[in-house]
Amino acid sequence: MEKQEVFNILVEVCQDEVVVENPDIDLFEEGLLDSFGIISLLVEVEGRLGISVPITEFTREEWNTPNNIAMKLAERE
Repeated sequence: MEKQEVFNILVEVCQDEVVVENPDIDLFEEGLLDSFGIISLLVEVEGRLGISVPITEFTREEWNTPNNIAMKLAERE
C-alpha cells in the first residue's frame, strides 16, 4: 500500500487537498472528518485497498491525521 493512495482517498472523503499538504493535520479538530466521513473512509479503504477496519477499532485518538491513518492501515496489510 502506498501512503499516497491513502492520501488520495482522504482528499476525496474530506474534499480538501490540505490532507496532502499537511499530513499531520488533525482531521477531527479541523472539521475535515466526522462520523459520516469515517464510514465513507472505511468503505473506500476496504473497496480500493482491500483492508478491512472494523468501526469498533477506529478511534479518533489513533486515526486523527493522514499520517496516522496511513500508518494504522499499513499495520493491517
